[in-house]
Amino acid sequence: MLDGYYVRRIFWALVGIAVLSLGSAVLRVGQVGVDPYTAANIGISNTLGIDLGTYQLISNAVLFIPMLLWGRQYIGIGSIMNMILVGYFVQWFSTWLDPYFSDNPAAWQKMIMFAIGITFFCYGASLYMTSALGNSPYDAVAPIIVDHSKMPYRAVRTCQDLVFVVLAVIFHGTIGAGTVVTAFFTGPLIETFTEKVNKPLMRKDLTAASAKKSRVVMGRSHF
Repeated sequence: MLDGYYVRRIFWALVGIAVLSLGSAVLRVGQVGVDPYTAANIGISNTLGIDLGTYQLISNAVLFIPMLLWGRQYIGIGSIMNMILVGYFVQWFSTWLDPYFSDNPAAWQKMIMFAIGITFFCYGASLYMTSALGNSPYDAVAPIIVDHSKMPYRAVRTCQDLVFVVLAVIFHGTIGAGTVVTAFFTGPLIETFTEKVNKPLMRKDLTAASAKKSRVVMGRSHF
């Protein structure tokens, strides 16, 4: 049976996925650009004539293959949740927000939407990652490459994001200042949310998970 600590981490991961998706939707509706992966998926899904949620699920399924082959240590229930839900959440939140905002927002409106979207995106990402239930397929690509090549993580992740920015440009995805910021400059804000808010919020659950992992390791060492 699942213990209460694990169930709460699943809950926080789900909340994090919802919040980061809402942030991405705000950036999209505000026409200030979404993260590179979502931007590329929006462009490609529009080109193919299928909805964002379905295309992003397909894209994540493709990226999940390298995780199964070379990065199983990065797989957890959070990976599956992210893979299935984010695209649909962004799609649903965007549909919900669209009627409340102009098709041609003023500069000051874009600034407000940018600030709100980035804040939600970073907080949600921090909450999801702090729950420590596995990487999303997109986020696992760079660590897998690093593990098998010893290349620096930052260089690999930057190249990965740039590839998807190029795809977003080619397929006319939703790119803008938000794309650049979410790709390269959200780290400090995510880290602040993690250390100041989410680790204290989940301290008991994370401590219990760490203790359980230690017991498993000690138990195995007896054989």
